[in-house]
Amino acid sequence: MTSNTRFHIPGWMVLLGTLTAIGSVSIDMYLPAFPAIQHSLNAGSGAVQLTLTTFFVGLLCGQLVYGPASDRFGRKKPLVAGLVLYSLASIGCMLAQSIDALMVWRFIQAFGACSGIVLARAIVRDRCDPREAARSFSMLMLIMGVSPILAPLLGGYILQVSSWRVIFGLNVAFGLACLIAVIVTLKETRQPDPGTSLNPFSVFRVYVEILRDRDFSTHAIAGGFAQAGLYAYLAGSPFVLIELFHLSPSAYGWVFCANSVGLIAASQINAALLKRNSIYTLLRAGLIAVLAASMLLAVAGVAGIATMPLLLAGIFCFMTSLGFVNPNAAAASLANHPERAGSASSLLGTLQYGLATLATFAMGMIHDGTAKPLAWSMALFGLIGWAINRRFAKSG
Repeated sequence: MTSNTRFHIPGWMVLLGTLTAIGSVSIDMYLPAFPAIQHSLNAGSGAVQLTLTTFFVGLLCGQLVYGPASDRFGRKKPLVAGLVLYSLASIGCMLAQSIDALMVWRFIQAFGACSGIVLARAIVRDRCDPREAARSFSMLMLIMGVSPILAPLLGGYILQVSSWRVIFGLNVAFGLACLIAVIVTLKETRQPDPGTSLNPFSVFRVYVEILRDRDFSTHAIAGGFAQAGLYAYLAGSPFVLIELFHLSPSAYGWVFCANSVGLIAASQINAALLKRNSIYTLLRAGLIAVLAASMLLAVAGVAGIATMPLLLAGIFCFMTSLGFVNPNAAAASLANHPERAGSASSLLGTLQYGLATLATFAMGMIHDGTAKPLAWSMALFGLIGWAINRRFAKSG
């Protein structure tokens, strides 16, 4: 199959983009509801942020399961199981009567959601070589990018006319729609392999072998730290922009929309540049841009001048830069592992969401009623991501 043919098959790309967006739908739509959840469940703002942390813990744990399972049973069966679990857990979130119950259901919801995230990456690697995979990941960002644009706006609108629980009701509908689409339309890209062991010790050995690949570990960790800055933004921005700077939930949605547009636009420029540039060159350029945005945020935090315009400018530059980082970091990480793409995708996701969990937990713990923790954490993660790539990545 040629690359031209591949990029003219919209069906599977749209479906994979939608599956990749399941995590974004589950996060972005409820961000404007943080204050409403806090008041409804009599919880502190830090506790509400921890519902996001438990979601990332669920994503982290689930990553370790779906990849090896998909290398053993094929991609489709584990994906169906994950979507069923996601839909049931979304019902639990909708009916939760305490912040602790919401945390538990969010963990289970994430455990199911990450099936789509892991297996979409694995299916792309099944179909594509590394450079084509980077272009495909850029295209997936275009498709899934509709979610971070529309989800916060929809969440803000729902809060104007109804309860935050309706947001999780829409999660249920989204999960069921994805489940039906996968069952009816998705073709298997990996035949079951009885020789792939699911013994925990065997799975662990495979993960260790993948981690020993310098290309995988360097690009996965560097990209993961850059992306951790995004998740610090997700955890901290509802308080900073809605509570501190007094944006309405709908206005917050528009800010989120603008950042998402920048991310999507950059990912499409990245896809075009891949025709003449390597994934490694563009990844380095993206991390340099992340570094520049990090320095802007650091100045805002250290100087104590984290005003809304300066903060929004730094966040926008940071988010836009990720359009060059995320697809190329993923493609570079998976490049050397076509035969165990599921396990490599799982390990990639585990590293990324482990760092995301760290970012959101830190935001909950260092919350001090100002914008400084958000600015400082984004700056620190961006700096570390650039430094790791600068020190350990091979030229290419």
